[in-house]
Amino acid sequence: MLRKILAYGIAAGLVVAVPLFGLAVAMNGREPVPYGMAIGYLTMLVALSAVFIAIKRHRDTDLGGVIGFWRALGLGLGISAVAGLFYVAAWEAALALTHMDFAGSYANLLIEQQKAKGVSGDALAKFAADMEAFKADYANPFYRLPMTFAEIFPVGVLVSLVSAALLRNPRFLAQRRVAPRIGSADAPTSGS
Repeated sequence: MLRKILAYGIAAGLVVAVPLFGLAVAMNGREPVPYGMAIGYLTMLVALSAVFIAIKRHRDTDLGGVIGFWRALGLGLGISAVAGLFYVAAWEAALALTHMDFAGSYANLLIEQQKAKGVSGDALAKFAADMEAFKADYANPFYRLPMTFAEIFPVGVLVSLVSAALLRNPRFLAQRRVAPRIGSADAPTSGS
């Protein structure tokens, strides 16, 4: 099962990491697009569809069409963890290559949003202080790495739970048995 976790996890990781890296490098120094988060989570869902595919293939080809919930969940979580590591590595590589001040840009954006809502005075000062603390925390890799992993892994947990719940039922998307063609070696003959 480790082989499947690595194979599907690497595939999912590449599907999510390559666009993340490319977009982060391309958008360096620009304002974040309002729909950027939606694109990111959609990419995660597409990549983590590998979880569903892996569980179904494992059930149908290796286990004779039956898989238990916990075994399926374990396979899905393993794939999600590997994909998450690729996601973190891509983000770290983009930060290192571009020297982007993500935390500073993000903090400034949130402060501007608070000002647009009419927040001022002590409340705005407290929020700005919280954003300064966030920037300091984000500079620490022991804070940033788990925080980045926590962006994708919950999506993987959700996909794994849904996939395991659906695919534990052997009738759900059951593997179709193909009838042998007439004239093939497997087809019954008239003399049998």
